[in-house]
Amino acid sequence: MKTQALWTAVDDYIADALVPPDAALDSALAASAAAGLPDIAVAPNQGKLLMILARLAGARRILEIGTLGGYSTIWLARALPADGRLVTLEYAPAHAAVARANIAAAGFGAHVDIRVGPALDSLAALRDEGAAPFDLVFIDADKPNNPRYLDWALRFARVGTLIVADNVVREGKVLEAGHADPRVQGVRASYDWFAGQPRVCATAVQTVGAKGHDGFAIGLVTA
Repeated sequence: MKTQALWTAVDDYIADALVPPDAALDSALAASAAAGLPDIAVAPNQGKLLMILARLAGARRILEIGTLGGYSTIWLARALPADGRLVTLEYAPAHAAVARANIAAAGFGAHVDIRVGPALDSLAALRDEGAAPFDLVFIDADKPNNPRYLDWALRFARVGTLIVADNVVREGKVLEAGHADPRVQGVRASYDWFAGQPRVCATAVQTVGAKGHDGFAIGLVTA
């Protein structure tokens, strides 16, 4: 069996065993595909992992940088208590419109605040509004800005906040210090950020599956 086919088959096996069919999530993926959004949402088993991490963190407030069609947003929102809040930032108005409909159809419209526009502008606006700390920050947006997003994540953190950054392996390209792709350089800069940040205890895990060879970093704010 070819490598990618094997990885996908294993992900399918995991999902069949541990991630039951879900109308809201399936509809979100279908609506995103119908609207022409890129097929880059997290896999179902990865989405459930995000939900579990948010529950382990006791998250009442979640910040997501990069909404796309709202698939990961729905997973994260499912970890929230009844009075919880999730702020998600999306650059593209068309993507945000699809996400808004998907999130509302899943029953979380009242819990999710979608901010549209460049994420760095939205983050500055949150600062100006005096936003309270977040319990979990999920970063899955334009990779060249990862270090800036991490700076903001820490600004909005408290002791115990989890920071999760997706796509930090890039099919192994992260090993290439001179790689021309700014996304790879942004990811490499993310490792430098985590390594140099004394307030955060971090690691990263490479993954293979339906989404190919990639990985995620996770940091716990300790001070």
